[in-house]
Amino acid sequence: MNLHPTPLAGLYEIRHTPVGDTRGRFTRLFCEQELLPLRQNLHFTQINLSETRGRGTVRGLHYQIPPAAEAKLIRCLHGRVFDVAVDLREGSPTFLQWHAMELAEDNDRAVFIPEGFAHGFQALTDEVHLLYMHTAPWTPACEAGLRYDDPRLGIAWPQSVTALSDRDRGYALIDDTFAGVLL
Repeated sequence: MNLHPTPLAGLYEIRHTPVGDTRGRFTRLFCEQELLPLRQNLHFTQINLSETRGRGTVRGLHYQIPPAAEAKLIRCLHGRVFDVAVDLREGSPTFLQWHAMELAEDNDRAVFIPEGFAHGFQALTDEVHLLYMHTAPWTPACEAGLRYDDPRLGIAWPQSVTALSDRDRGYALIDDTFAGVLL
């Protein structure tokens, strides 16, 4: 596992190095020891599998606020996605900036998204499976989100949006009162 920082502090691309031979491959997806540079005592409490159908589908941008703010480790097991993280940390020098990367079943990459970031993705293939590891359980009372098409973010989605949930469509646009997430 090789950790590569992005332009947004705390957000990391993780590149895995599979070991293979004629029988196939072996890839370590998680190793607490190797992730120590990200954070001491990094502890995941929930693992989820997201299955998305339909090229162009967007999920997100989701986050949780304290006391249930969460970090996520995400890996694509099937298909390809345009994966986006938005810095919402109050006072951050990169507040409301976003970073995207392609996660795919065959590119051996994952993303570590720290607390205080929103996350979303667009399916680039007709069937996508994402494995999520969370540092806090899903807490509906702490759940929040941003609009995928918010002009203040200006996210350049690579494909036309073909499907979106009513919940994701209903998030308010960012206004001048939005101060971010205080951690």
